[in-house]
Amino acid sequence: SADLRANQKLIKMSDDEDVAPAPKRTRVYYGSLEEKERERLSSEKGRGSDGVKAGIKAGNINISSGETLDLEDRVSERQHDALAAFEQRRRARQITVSTDDTEVKAGLRALGEPIILFGEGPADRRERLRSVLSVVGPDALKKSRREEERAKRSQDECQQTWYHEGSASLKDARLWLAKYSLPRAMKRLESARALRDVAEATRAIRQQELQNSLRNLNNFCSQIGDDRPISFCHFSPDSKMLATASWSGLCKLWSVPDCNLIRTLRGHHTNVGAVVFRPESGISLEKSDVNLASCSTDGSVKLWNLESDEPVADIEGHSDRVSRVSWHPSGRFLGTTSYDNSWRLWDLEVQEEILHQEGHSKGVHDIHFHPDGSLAATGGLDAFGRVWDLRTGRCVVFLEGHLKEIYSVHFSPNGYHLATGSGDNTCKVWELRNRKCLYTVPAHQNLLSSVRFQPTDGHFLLTGAYDNLAKVWSHPGWTPLKTLAGHEGKVMGVDVSPDGKLIATCSYDRTFKLWLSE
Repeated sequence: SADLRANQKLIKMSDDEDVAPAPKRTRVYYGSLEEKERERLSSEKGRGSDGVKAGIKAGNINISSGETLDLEDRVSERQHDALAAFEQRRRARQITVSTDDTEVKAGLRALGEPIILFGEGPADRRERLRSVLSVVGPDALKKSRREEERAKRSQDECQQTWYHEGSASLKDARLWLAKYSLPRAMKRLESARALRDVAEATRAIRQQELQNSLRNLNNFCSQIGDDRPISFCHFSPDSKMLATASWSGLCKLWSVPDCNLIRTLRGHHTNVGAVVFRPESGISLEKSDVNLASCSTDGSVKLWNLESDEPVADIEGHSDRVSRVSWHPSGRFLGTTSYDNSWRLWDLEVQEEILHQEGHSKGVHDIHFHPDGSLAATGGLDAFGRVWDLRTGRCVVFLEGHLKEIYSVHFSPNGYHLATGSGDNTCKVWELRNRKCLYTVPAHQNLLSSVRFQPTDGHFLLTGAYDNLAKVWSHPGWTPLKTLAGHEGKVMGVDVSPDGKLIATCSYDRTFKLWLSE
């Protein structure tokens, strides 16, 4: 019976284990528990009030004093952000983006976004453009493209050539220039044909003799010209005088070849940029006539005769630095270049400015007239050269190729070659008949300040530069024939005498030198 009771007890325990325990009912409280907690604390004040007080004092028990936290605003902000993200994705799906990767990059660039991110493929880049457009709006890309087209259109309009009506004196001058230049061009072409008929061997012998004489060039005379650097030198048409311009404001006339001072021309108060003899000066012009012109950095241009130390006339009109002056072959017109981005043509017969020519985007540094008198070449600080037809006013040749400023331009006597010297240390020879660069002479180690062709036949080219050297180059062929070394400062100007026998160089070292072939 004892065993039976033990078995019944085991069976009952196993039955109790199979029965699931009754679930514990959770008590849900609505509202704050603060009041109930206070009641509980007040009822237990007698039993554990001291312990509770000690816990509160120690900071282990915290009882609020009525503060509440409103969760509704935060929930609504999150919902708003989520809805905005859904809306942005919906807009992104509706935007059409090109599948061409080049167009996608162009669109990103137009919107100011980086066109490539590290590890990004074309598909990722396309999605990024779509997401950017969903934020800024699909019209932003069209708007930026319209602005680009508008800017390009306005730039093209700025580059267009425009004309305005000139004065009656300009029209008369253009007609006069056409009548003057055509017979000279005819004469030049006749002499070129006559030279072509000369036997090739005879021409080669002449060229060889000239080159041998140039290789024997030596320093014939050296003269201290002023207290300040000498910026320019120019031979008179009869090759008997040399004019020098200095930064002291003085221009001086020297006898050639003995280099004695003849006269000092006083009138400028700042650096003189150039002084040039008028064509036919010393040949058919009287000493009392205007024989020279000079310019300075204060914008003044002065005319001189050979009898007085004072200028006979001032040419006013330039407000900025005038860097160079040049006489037209006729002697009637004077060209001046200025750093106000323009050059001007003055008619000395009617004594007025007949042409104020713009076209360069920066200052114009040098000007030279074609031997026929029909063209004028200008070089500027914008690294471009231009050839102007004085009979029509058009820019007939645009010289593009130099990397830096053009400081000197010079026409060859043959009429179809033009040399330009630049701050990129090179001299370029341009073929005007096909409007292309014929040859680039890597001439010097510093900027070229002056280039000159031989005035009689153009059989050699003379360059001067800021590496303290002047060099003679054959034409054609452009081989170096002679390096004229001797100046202690940068060479600021060079010239060849009209008879082709002497070469003059002037320098920052305040001296000028004459070079003669032995």
